[in-house]
Amino acid sequence: MTRKIARVFPRRTNASPDDDLAYFGPPDLFAEADEVHVSVTFSWDIPRAEWLAKQWEPVAPVKMGGPALGTVGGNFTPGLYLKRGHVITSRGCPNACWFCEVWKRDGDVRELPIWDGWIVQDDNLLACSARHICAVFEMLARQTHPIDFRGGLEARRLTQWHAELLAGLRLGQMFFAYDTPNDLVPLIEAGDTLAAVGIAKRSTPMRCYLLCGYPGDTIDAAEVRARDAWLAGFMPFAMLWRDKNNNDQPREWLRWQRAYSRPAITRGLLIKATGVR
Repeated sequence: MTRKIARVFPRRTNASPDDDLAYFGPPDLFAEADEVHVSVTFSWDIPRAEWLAKQWEPVAPVKMGGPALGTVGGNFTPGLYLKRGHVITSRGCPNACWFCEVWKRDGDVRELPIWDGWIVQDDNLLACSARHICAVFEMLARQTHPIDFRGGLEARRLTQWHAELLAGLRLGQMFFAYDTPNDLVPLIEAGDTLAAVGIAKRSTPMRCYLLCGYPGDTIDAAEVRARDAWLAGFMPFAMLWRDKNNNDQPREWLRWQRAYSRPAITRGLLIKATGVR
């Protein structure tokens, strides 16, 4: 008999499951489950997650887990902790970036069984074997939705072969990253490689996570990085760094991050700053 698992989340996002057993608050009078999983993605949600766990204890045995709690990811189950359409085909990353918890939590990249989906959330898909990447793209090619690579594609690993695979898909968005100064040259090269296979620079699919607000960073420096990403062909999407205590950033950073996480506003700011459309 299939066990009824209620999944409880501290907040609702675009990736949250939307079935009848997905909850975003305390149980209602009709809640029933054999087991309750409280899933925590963001560390700043831990206090609310702990409170929710206590609220659900009368319903069924409660387990807490998720990236914020350092839970090592297992095989991916469609629709369980992410809305159907989202898919994870690998976990982990071979890079040891100082600001990232992925490699600390999940270790080096490891390949998982491949399920159908069109929103790819892998930590570093391009670090996988050629065989796995080919299998993932074969799966993506049969989807009827535009394909999003939201987990991120590493620019320095992108090759002509990868670019040709991407050009063969109906693309929604693909995110690269500009996290450190060393990322700029690979990002420029990735933009040129994608342009060579017909993916237009600064087009809708070309996105770039832009880490900002880390120790020693300034808004002026972040502005320069945003312009560099734009000139390389990518629409930047600002990701505001938080320290281990999840302290809030100054209002100036919060305002800057909001402006550079809204494509219409970002585009206008960068066209004005660079003169390049």
